[in-house]
Amino acid sequence: MKRLLFTPDLVLGNLLRVRGLFSDIKREVDNGNLKFETAHKLKLCGVFGLIPLTIVSHILLYFFGADLLLDFLNRKFDIGFVFPIVIKSILSWCNPIIYIILLPNLLRQFCLHFITSNLHYFGDVEKGNVIEQTQILNVWWTYPFQIFCFFFGWTHGIHHFVVNESFYVRHIARKKAHEIMKAHGVRFNDMGTFRRANRFNEIS
Repeated sequence: MKRLLFTPDLVLGNLLRVRGLFSDIKREVDNGNLKFETAHKLKLCGVFGLIPLTIVSHILLYFFGADLLLDFLNRKFDIGFVFPIVIKSILSWCNPIIYIILLPNLLRQFCLHFITSNLHYFGDVEKGNVIEQTQILNVWWTYPFQIFCFFFGWTHGIHHFVVNESFYVRHIARKKAHEIMKAHGVRFNDMGTFRRANRFNEIS
């Protein structure tokens, strides 16, 4: 549930994982895998990267969702609690922004994060082994998600082998690329990744 919550919501996701993220960064610096300067930049990006537009837009969406929920509860159970008129007015004024920009962006963000977070392997991948880094995710039930992220699950694995190709070039070449990748052991539609929490191998 925590992971599902992180998938569409960058702000809440970052708040809930910032302590663990900083701990991971410190460990990598202590182990000599990350330079201190790079670690400092990563921390700054984590703290300030969402300011101001992402935070403002998500707060607006929180109020929008809470307003819809309160309206529903009032209709069903007459709880007698509504937002003050000033908040209602702001939400009403922001409706075009919410419906035209923020909600479609949230949908795209969820679809992209859902696909990418489940096609990458993490935790037990052999260093430098590109075969173990990703899979191809093109099973039929992912199509609704793929539509909103330009079929990322079909083609992103190619990027790990040929990093400088744009997404549309990868898409054009995907059939031949998939044949070669499959022949060399890249996984396709490995649904066990959900059970294994993105590990390449079974969790012991």
